[in-house]
Amino acid sequence: MVSVINSIDTAHEDMIHDAQLDYYGTKLATCSSDRCIKLFDVTGGQQTLITQLRGHEGPVWQLSWAHPTFGNMLASCGYDRKVIIWKETNGTWGKLYEYPHHDSSVNSVSFAPHQYGLMLACGSSDGSISIISSTGDGTWDTKKINNAHTIGCNAVSWAPATPPNALFDAQSGQQQTLKKLVSGGCDFLVKIWIEDNGQWIEDQKLEGHSDWVRDVAWAPSTGLPKSVIASCSQDCRVIIWTNDGVSNTWNSKTLHKFEDVVWHLSWNTSGNILAVSGGDNKVTLWKENLEGQWVCISEVNKGQGQISDKPASG
Repeated sequence: MVSVINSIDTAHEDMIHDAQLDYYGTKLATCSSDRCIKLFDVTGGQQTLITQLRGHEGPVWQLSWAHPTFGNMLASCGYDRKVIIWKETNGTWGKLYEYPHHDSSVNSVSFAPHQYGLMLACGSSDGSISIISSTGDGTWDTKKINNAHTIGCNAVSWAPATPPNALFDAQSGQQQTLKKLVSGGCDFLVKIWIEDNGQWIEDQKLEGHSDWVRDVAWAPSTGLPKSVIASCSQDCRVIIWTNDGVSNTWNSKTLHKFEDVVWHLSWNTSGNILAVSGGDNKVTLWKENLEGQWVCISEVNKGQGQISDKPASG
């Protein structure tokens, strides 16, 4: 059974939309409709406000920490159509880069595995996905997948850098790593994208939801010979998609039909436990048993208040 071991008073002035721990679990970043991002030191069971980041002109929907290989770096996105990358330099946090080239709300940001380099995916209500990357020389390269999802893209998530059954390159002796990401949108679809000769193309279109897909999460590699993706939707369902890596066919299984819309998904670091939160004001943890069935192993009732929903596309 999982219990709440610590609560943090962020002092945000409006609804909190995302909260993300950094790689080491020592810093917590939160963002809110009050247009503010707050960073806390949470070591030793204590909370200490490090700084407040202000640069968005509307609600801030989502955050993503970069791998510590790149230093203390955080990406944020919001209703103001902006993506901002923040970095700590000599103990001071500031804006490193701003990407203002979406035509509507940017709903999701996700840093790629560090093996891909410094790379960020962004999903927007304008229907497109942007890929922002840098070699670390201060310049940024951007690519855009236009019309990725009809009406809007709500969520993006990267595949692990070393997928199951990865092939080896005979010349280099290295595993071949194809950059892949998954997205979910207002067209009820889950889509998988792959980089091919510097361009991003649609690899798979997964149909199974009957309403807007609100979140997607590609599971970390677990040593098992399969890839796993979780998706959740306003149809109140969570679907688990699996691929054995041989036929490139994705099979779907409904994890559970909930009583309310499901907003968020998150895997643990080993990729065998899935956290689910939604309109029922609960966080549930799910694990696949030996019979291949997904079972709820814990439930945390959030009590007062409401678990924040995703932004409305449009």
